Amino acid sequence: MNRKELAKYIDQTLLSATATEEQVKNFCIQAKEHGFKSVCINPCFVKTASEILKGSGTDVCTVIDFPLGAGGLESKCSQADICITNGAKELDYVINLGLVKAHKWKELEQELSFTIRSAREAAMFSEENAGITTKLILETCLLTDEEIVESSKCAKNAGFDFVKTSTGFAIVKDADGKLLPNGATVHAVELMRKSVGPDMGVKASGGIHSTQQALELIAAGASRIGASAGIKIIEGLEN
Repeated sequence: MNRKELAKYIDQTLLSATATEEQVKNFCIQAKEHGFKSVCINPCFVKTASEILKGSGTDVCTVIDFPLGAGGLESKCSQADICITNGAKELDYVINLGLVKAHKWKELEQELSFTIRSAREAAMFSEENAGITTKLILETCLLTDEEIVESSKCAKNAGFDFVKTSTGFAIVKDADGKLLPNGATVHAVELMRKSVGPDMGVKASGGIHSTQQALELIAAGASRIGASAGIKIIEGLEN
């Protein structure tokens, strides 16, 4: 794999709460220059990013109900509608973790199915976004293996294009209060890939800072990498 090929795996990500419009503009220009698959930014910057990236081959990705996933179905759909109208081509939704932890798989799948229908209907009114891509963030660091598997199956059955590991914002501590890893792992990616089969997308995100990490996750089954260190990751290859 060369740099150009690896760049097409990467959603170059800037989701800091303190990011400014000027930072986002510069970030988009850099992403376009390096040929990343998309730029993943907060919803308030979607319109700005779509203006800069129009026709570049680098898509605008944004996050929905981020980072908790607890805003409710109507909120998710409303946010998605606005982002699609403003030019987002990829939507990364945070899963309803309450339903996951209650193991209400039927209810979760119904909610996800409605979410997908709503996004597709919104995209129908935008000529540029007829092929909207949807991803479901599972927050795998908070889930058991069974919950990862069942959530992935629900996402597939509902019609999502990708399942995604993490927001990168979850806080996990051990018994002594020490912070634990909250991002992508090879184990989680392997579980997700096995659960959804070979054709659905799997996005690894959270804590990916090196070329080696990215390549290991791709080897484990990831078809997309979400990272703020995209430039560093591709520059780790010789060409």
